[in-house]
Amino acid sequence: MMKLRPEIHIRQNIYFQLFFWIALFVFGIARTYGEYDGIIIRELVIYNFCHWIFQIIGANFIYYILIRYFFDRRRYITFSIGLIISLYMISVINRIFIVYLAEPFFTDLPKDSFISIFTDFRYLLFHYTFPIISGTFIFVSVMFMMRYKDEKERTALLQREKAELELQSLKAQLHPHFLFNTLNNIYSLSVSHSEKTSQSISQLSDILDYILYKGHKKWVSVSDEMAIIKHYITLESLRYHDSRLKISQHFSLNAPNTIPPLLYLTLVENAFKHGAGKSSAPTDIRIEVETNTHQSVFTIENTCTNSRNNNDKGIGLRNIQRQLQHHYQENFVFRISRENNNFKVEIITPSHYD
Repeated sequence: MMKLRPEIHIRQNIYFQLFFWIALFVFGIARTYGEYDGIIIRELVIYNFCHWIFQIIGANFIYYILIRYFFDRRRYITFSIGLIISLYMISVINRIFIVYLAEPFFTDLPKDSFISIFTDFRYLLFHYTFPIISGTFIFVSVMFMMRYKDEKERTALLQREKAELELQSLKAQLHPHFLFNTLNNIYSLSVSHSEKTSQSISQLSDILDYILYKGHKKWVSVSDEMAIIKHYITLESLRYHDSRLKISQHFSLNAPNTIPPLLYLTLVENAFKHGAGKSSAPTDIRIEVETNTHQSVFTIENTCTNSRNNNDKGIGLRNIQRQLQHHYQENFVFRISRENNNFKVEIITPSHYD
């Protein structure tokens, strides 16, 4: 895609120049049409055509050479000297072209000498330099507007690419947590020769499949995310006795809404990690999900023994905040609250957003 961009830019530039210079030529002819008879009109068309050619040459030289190589690099003195010299030389060449190549076709007037052409500064200024300057000014102004537009688009593209790279980096930070915790659980089961080992391996396979193949998508369905969360909860629950961990789940999926992958799963992992994982006391984890045609609401609460265990400014929640901003800009709600020994996180997102 990036290889095609210069070719597209060159093609657009050619189309613009064709349209711009043809329109300028037609406008110059139309402005004088009707003021003179047929013979003079023919001569004016020839004169305008000759001036038009050097307007194109002068404007492109000034923009692509003087402006791009000197003005843009803050070499203003060199640019100013080059501009004066180039305007003078283009005007002289334009007059020589008209006097010695164009006028012999329709007039027998004596030709001006080369000394007269080079030294008649007043005539050069008003009849040759000003037309070049007028065409160049319009051309350069439009080119600067196009440059500004291109730079804005390029900056926006770079920002999007940077955000995508940051998001992929955030997801890469999450994956090892899931794998490490789950593999530890299965290892414990295999050591005790538990019958749940094969089931746990199957659930781990589903989680890996989700992370590897759906974790890189922009959107997944809420139902797919909740299915993986159920597997994750089952695997994590193997580490704790029923008296030690109580999990309540309420899912009300009334619409096929979408969310960024791993959004809810990260919060579930945090609840286990900073709830039951940091305390030997009984822990309650409550998960509620509701979707409708307008929004998706995810709420998770877990008990904790002290405020530090929740790590509400840790990597996991910072990642969630940045992920939400990347996907929804400001069109979301992300609430974190703590009352006594209860830590709560709530996310409200649009049903679909793109």
